[in-house]
Amino acid sequence: MTDTTAGPEIRIVARALPAAEMANAPPDLPPLLERIFRYRGVTDGHELDLALGALAPPEGLPDLDRAAGRLADAVRGGEHVLIVGDFDADGATSVALAISLLGALGAERVSFLVPNRFEFGYGLSPEIVAIALSRSPDVIVTVDNGTASVEGVRLAAQHGVDVVVTDHHLPGSELPDALALVNPNLPGCEFVSHAMAGVGVIYYVLGAVRARLKDAGWFENRPLPNLADWLDLVAVGTVADVVPLDHNNRVMIAQGLRRMRAGRVRPGIRALVEVAGRRLERLSAEDLGYAVGPRLNAAGRLDDMTLGIQCLLAQDLTRARELATALDELNHARRALEQEMVQDAELIVAAHAQSVEGRYGLTVYDPAWHQGIVGIVAGRLREKYHRPVIAFAEAGDAAPDELKGSARSVPGLHIRDLLDTIASRYPALVVRFGGHAMAAGLSVKRAHYRRFEKVFDTVAAEHLPEEALKPVLYSDGSLAADEMTLDMARRLAGAGPWGQQFPAPLFHDDFDLVSQRVVGERHLKLVLKKDDHLFDAIAFRQRPLPDVRRLQALYRLDENEYRDRSTLQLVVEHLRPLA
Repeated sequence: MTDTTAGPEIRIVARALPAAEMANAPPDLPPLLERIFRYRGVTDGHELDLALGALAPPEGLPDLDRAAGRLADAVRGGEHVLIVGDFDADGATSVALAISLLGALGAERVSFLVPNRFEFGYGLSPEIVAIALSRSPDVIVTVDNGTASVEGVRLAAQHGVDVVVTDHHLPGSELPDALALVNPNLPGCEFVSHAMAGVGVIYYVLGAVRARLKDAGWFENRPLPNLADWLDLVAVGTVADVVPLDHNNRVMIAQGLRRMRAGRVRPGIRALVEVAGRRLERLSAEDLGYAVGPRLNAAGRLDDMTLGIQCLLAQDLTRARELATALDELNHARRALEQEMVQDAELIVAAHAQSVEGRYGLTVYDPAWHQGIVGIVAGRLREKYHRPVIAFAEAGDAAPDELKGSARSVPGLHIRDLLDTIASRYPALVVRFGGHAMAAGLSVKRAHYRRFEKVFDTVAAEHLPEEALKPVLYSDGSLAADEMTLDMARRLAGAGPWGQQFPAPLFHDDFDLVSQRVVGERHLKLVLKKDDHLFDAIAFRQRPLPDVRRLQALYRLDENEYRDRSTLQLVVEHLRPLA
């Protein structure tokens, strides 16, 4: 819910319908759903096929054959494979998938190492390689990282250790000289999907390993793993990493959710769903993004992601519940710390000599802030002020003269490319950086922070048109009162998964406000009227509306369950008083 009392004025814009009709549209597709899918760029009905057989073939993934060949040899030869992961939910699910699936393929010696973000930072750094070498691996496999690890890969190679990089992050100007570098975002990659998360990449790599081993007769006397049994991990990591939900990602998420709802889920994910208060048989992509993912991420933000990986790898439900409870407690601590830091950050912005309206890029920093939470702070400020934001914290003992920043962007500004521009134009101002279009991480010298603050604002102004600073919420249009039904809410929910760049349907209409009352201290329970029909609605984090008789609401249809009874509820994302 967008609080109407804060931030710049928000416009609601109806999506434009493409001129072209949808080819091969299913004959039973309701007109409303067809319109919604066309709004999201679906041009062929085959893109609505979310069966497992619709998963894209692996052809075109760079170095896939080399990676699969080396790992197949490692499995057959009983070599030690060391997995080096990242400290977020995508990294945790990637590590858990690699460990468990390699074991199912017959690997006898597989271990993992995840850098503690507060000591070593991100990726296969030389410091992490030094720790890895002490464990005597034959092969190092990076998951959800490694594309930027030029020095780390070089050091491993100097000690005779092969490195297989599996990653999805955008490459820099120099690539590591790894034995294999599997990344759908490398230049010239012909694989159909460039939007996979790290967990999707390692899933494809190990699928190719399975094919190699099968061709070699490896499974004649051992069970052949069913790759679909690992799609619960793929679904969680893909949703949690907020990657664009292209057709291939939607297939993997839909198939993972289908198995989870049927109870075919590993104990760790079941326990995380339980502790979050969600129902497995009704699980949605939204639940993965807002309930499961944050609890995994809490381990990497406040402590050590090893806890999250252990939960995902737990073999029995009792142990999984113990670990999930610990993760839930960390998540509660994260929320409290987040609230405090966001309030501090808003005060920093308010105290700035230049008004927000005159700034294009915002930076905030406090020496007391927790390094693991600054990304959330940046995201909250981005939502409130609709500007790209970078929040900084102390880098810690590993780099006592540096600040670590987490950036969040707005539509129309590729934040990693902007950081690349700054690094090129102002040498040595940025120590290191990496990331995606909407989110990135970086380090700067503490002594350079004030200069970076000005440079970031200046360069952002060059790349952001004035119009991009005005927040827009997109609507799928108006609904007739007879379309606003519980059955339609269920059909829309079942037409997903919805997520990044494939958003859940939102509609906007004008309503009479019949009644309103505050519930849960911060939320507004409403009764709205349209064409003589009454609708229950809820607006989260919304203050009461004094002297309002009519309003415009941007809303989604939702099924509300209370005391074993299901009713239609409108979940209001934004509202604007009319009279």
